[in-house]
Amino acid sequence: MTKDKKATEEKIRQLQLAEQGMQVLLSQKQSLQIQLMEIDSALKELETAGEAYKIVGNIMVASEKSKLQGELKEKKETVELRIKTLETQESKTREKAEVIQKEVLEEMKNDDKNG
Repeated sequence: MTKDKKATEEKIRQLQLAEQGMQVLLSQKQSLQIQLMEIDSALKELETAGEAYKIVGNIMVASEKSKLQGELKEKKETVELRIKTLETQESKTREKAEVIQKEVLEEMKNDDKNG
């Protein structure tokens, strides 16, 4: 196997790893988006609720409505930040994959011309 073919195969492996990484990032992002929807739903319910409860371990305990809202808003900010971070990673990974893909296609064209 020629040096060029080995380099092309290595780039294909890198491309496959980038694709797998993208799938993991998308899965994590989806999970966080679901959490975000649940938090938004809980905040909306708290606006009209008379009493507030939260789950601690295996039990549900009464909680101050304002304290619970504060905790949920803080959790929402954290989740939103994590989503932005994942989107940044996703973008960088996509860009890297596109560069590798172009290189592989170019090398394959050259192999066809030379082969």
